[in-house]
Amino acid sequence: MSSFVGVVVNDTELQSQFTQVELRTLKSKFLSTKTQNGRVTLKDLPGIFASLRSFNETFREEEIKTILEESRKDSGEELEFESFLRAHLNLQARAGAKSGRFKKTASFLKATTTKVVHSINENEKASYVHHINNYLAEDSFLKKYLPLDPATNALFDLAKDGVLLCKLINIAVPGTIDERAINTKGVLNPWERNENHTLCLNSAKAIGCTVVNIGTQDLAEARPHLLLGLISQIIKIQLLADLNLKKTPQLVELVDDSQEVEELLGLPPEKVLLKWMNFHLKKAGYEKQVTNFSSDVKDGEAYAYLINALAPEVSGPAALDTKDPTQRATMVLEQAEKLDCKRFLSPKDIVEGSPNLNLAFVAQIFQHRNGLSADSKKMSFAEMMTDDAETSREERCFRLWINSLGTATYVNNLFEDVRNGWVLLEVLDKISSGSVNWKKASKPPIKMPFRKVENCNQVIEIGKELNFSLVNVAGNDIVQGNKKLILAYLWQLMRFSMLQLLRNLRSHSHGKAGKEITDAEILNWANNKVKKSGRTSQMESFKDKNLSSGIFFLELLSAVEPRVVNWSLATKGETEEDKKGNATYIISVARKLGCSIFLLPEDIMEVNQKMILILTASIMYWSMQQSESAADSPVGTPTKASKAGESEAGLAREVSNLSITGNTTSQQTGNQSSQESKDLPNS
Repeated sequence: MSSFVGVVVNDTELQSQFTQVELRTLKSKFLSTKTQNGRVTLKDLPGIFASLRSFNETFREEEIKTILEESRKDSGEELEFESFLRAHLNLQARAGAKSGRFKKTASFLKATTTKVVHSINENEKASYVHHINNYLAEDSFLKKYLPLDPATNALFDLAKDGVLLCKLINIAVPGTIDERAINTKGVLNPWERNENHTLCLNSAKAIGCTVVNIGTQDLAEARPHLLLGLISQIIKIQLLADLNLKKTPQLVELVDDSQEVEELLGLPPEKVLLKWMNFHLKKAGYEKQVTNFSSDVKDGEAYAYLINALAPEVSGPAALDTKDPTQRATMVLEQAEKLDCKRFLSPKDIVEGSPNLNLAFVAQIFQHRNGLSADSKKMSFAEMMTDDAETSREERCFRLWINSLGTATYVNNLFEDVRNGWVLLEVLDKISSGSVNWKKASKPPIKMPFRKVENCNQVIEIGKELNFSLVNVAGNDIVQGNKKLILAYLWQLMRFSMLQLLRNLRSHSHGKAGKEITDAEILNWANNKVKKSGRTSQMESFKDKNLSSGIFFLELLSAVEPRVVNWSLATKGETEEDKKGNATYIISVARKLGCSIFLLPEDIMEVNQKMILILTASIMYWSMQQSESAADSPVGTPTKASKAGESEAGLAREVSNLSITGNTTSQQTGNQSSQESKDLPNS
C-alpha cells in the first residue's frame, strides 16, 4: 500500500496536467539524473525526453535540444522539478503541433503552465450512469446511493472511495474480487480508500483493462476523463464477454472451414461482433458491409435490417420505409427495448455515430438474441479447438500480463497474436530495454511468411541472451503456433521480469549491481518472513501440496502487513469450498496491497508451481518496496512500512538476510495474528 499522497507539485494547476503514473515516471527520471549528476540542467533534458516513448517517435534528440534552447540559453542552470515538468508539457505541445493534434504551442519556462484540456462525452457519461443504475441497483452497499443522476457529478463523487469501481469489475467478470477484501464502511480514511483504489487497478488489469496511465490518486480525485475511460473499458469487457468460441460455440456458424475457425479464434471481440452482424445482414438482404460502429450505422438502416432478421415479431417495415435517420433510430431503439435491451444510447448517438455506445448497443442485441443455430457437428469441432483448463489458465495469465505492460499491440488471443513475433519483440523491449534490433524487425501486417520467421528468430536469440532454456527451439515453432513452446517461453520471460525487478530493487538499496536473485532465495525469504512473525507455517517448495489450503499465504500477507488480513474471514482450508474461499481472498488481499498478479484461485488450490512462485515473488517485491520507502524517509516521517512494523533500515537486512526483524509492536501483532490463524473456523 503505497502512500496515498502520491507525487505532489506546489503548482496545483501544473499537477493537474499529469496523471500520478506520469508524475511518478517523470519524478523517477528527474531524481535518477539528479542522483547521478548532482543536479538537473537544461542540457540533461534532451537525453531524458528522447528516451520517452511519447517523444522518441516524433523527435530526434537534437531536435529536442533545439526546441528547449529556444526559450532558455543557459544550459547549465539548475532546474527544479516544476521546471522539468513545464519543459515536458512544452515538448508535448510541440509534438502535438507536429503531428497535427494541437495548433498552438507554449513557451518553455515562461508561462506558468501549459493547459491540456481533457473533454468528456456527456452522452457516454449518461449511458454509463444508466448501466450502473441498472446492474448495481440491488447491491447491498451501493443501493442507498443509487440511482445516480446522469446530469450531475454524482458518479464522480461516488467513485472516490473505490467501492463502485470494484463492484463494477465484479459485474463485468464475476468473482474477480473477493468483496470481503473491499473496505465498505460508511466513512473511509485515506489509507482505506487507497487500498480500494489499489485493489481496483490491479483487478482491472487482471480482467484486461489498460491502466498504465492511471494511478490511485487519479481515482481518489475522480479525474473525469480517466475515470470514464476506465469505466468504459470495464463495461466493454462485460458486454463482449460472450463473443468467443468457448462461451458461445455457436459462433462457429459464421465460418465455413477449419482455417476460418482459426482466424475467428484470433479476432478481437469487436471484430467477431462485426462478423456476426454482417452474417445476419447478408442473410437479410442488406447489401452494404458494416466495417465500424460509427459512420456505417449512422443512418440506422443496418439496425433496422438486423432486428428485423433476428426478431421479426417486434419489428416491421416502418423502420425500413422511413427516410428520416433520427426517426428510424428512434424506432430501432423502441424495438430493441422489446428484446429487453437496455438503452445505452439515444437516437442522437446513432445519428452522430458514437462508436462506444453503438458497440455497446450491438453487443446487447447479441446477448439477447444472437440468432445462431446449434449445429452439433460444427459445435463439436469448435469445442475441439478450445484448450484444456490448465493451458487456458496459463494463456489467460500471460495475455493479461502482456497487456498490463502497456505495449502498443493489445493481445486478444495469445497463441494467434504472438505468431508473427512482433508482440513478443514489444514485450522484450519493455522487459529488457535495448535488446531488440528494430531495424531487423517487420511490423504487422506481415504478408511474407519469412518475415514472421525473422521476427521470431530474433525473439529466440534474445531469449538465449537472457539465459532462457531454449534447447532445439526455433523461431518457426512460434510461427507454427506451438502452444507448449510459446507458454514455456512466456513463463521464462515473466519469471525473468519478476526476478529483474527484485534484483534492481536490491541493487538500488546497496548502491551497486546486485547478483541474480534465485528461486531458493524467494522461498527462504517467504519462510523466514512467516517465521519471524511468530507463525509456524512453512513451505518446502513452490509445489508443496500443503499450500492448497491457503494458510501459508494468508500468514505471509499478514507478516508483511499485519492489518491487511481479516482472520475472521479465513478458514483452515480443509474442504474444496474452503480452499477456494481462501484462495480468492488471498488474491484480492495481495492486489489490495499493491501486487500486480494474474493467477486464478485454481492455481493456488492445485498448487501451480509457476503461479505460486510469481505470487510469492510479487509479495516479496511489495515488501521490499515498503522497506526501501522506510529507509529513504527522514527520521520521524511516518511511512507505510513503519506502520507495518518494518524498521527504517529494513531493506538492507531484508535483501541480505532475506528476513526482517520487526519492532516489538509488530512482534506482538504477529503473535496475536498467529493465535488467530491457529483458531480458524472450519468453514
